Amino acid sequence: MRIHWLQHVAFEDLGCIAPALAQRGDRVGRTRLYAGEPLPELASFDALIVMGGPMNIYEHHAHPWLRAETELIRAAADQGKRVLGICLGSQLLAAALGGSVTRNAHTEIGWFEITLNDKGRKSRHFKDFPERFTGFHWHGDTFSIPTGAHNLMASAACAHQALELPPHCVGIQFHLEVTAANAREWFAQERPDASAYVQDAETILADLDGFASNNRLMLKLLENWLG
Repeated sequence: MRIHWLQHVAFEDLGCIAPALAQRGDRVGRTRLYAGEPLPELASFDALIVMGGPMNIYEHHAHPWLRAETELIRAAADQGKRVLGICLGSQLLAAALGGSVTRNAHTEIGWFEITLNDKGRKSRHFKDFPERFTGFHWHGDTFSIPTGAHNLMASAACAHQALELPPHCVGIQFHLEVTAANAREWFAQERPDASAYVQDAETILADLDGFASNNRLMLKLLENWLG
């Protein structure tokens, strides 16, 4: 399969997704938006992965490519292509489908439990997921659920943790793809102050089993999405 992914900053990459795509034998392309690379033509890919980033989707003055990126996501969804959005990518997907993105009541950074609702339990994208699991979070914004899409899960700090527009578009607000090495690199860029839903870096980085468990779930989601 021809898969293209959109990268917003140099230090946020595909994480555990990259070796999985290589093992599958997919043809993988990338656009580094932060470096001014042009967006791909729609005909050049079958599936689109939209990654995370520290910017907000409404910061068009600082990142003018956000508008064109949103249009690409909308066009890909309209043509029935597979679209997977992660964190910022899920917010861009929601906006592309007609939803809104706003500040969440809480910034959420660290290990917090996520619960699937009835639609989440029935979603083919989350087949074989536990009803409750602990995910790694790093976000301050949230998305509304566009018309025709479904909310699939929630955490204590954020009511909309995943959205799905059947049959092929799915977004997750959290980061199943992040490895322990990725997280160390992120904390080298920023060390947020601890609060009610923000854990300190030492607590987060000490949970190596958490990263491994999340990565296994990411591979399930990837296969369900591409299968």
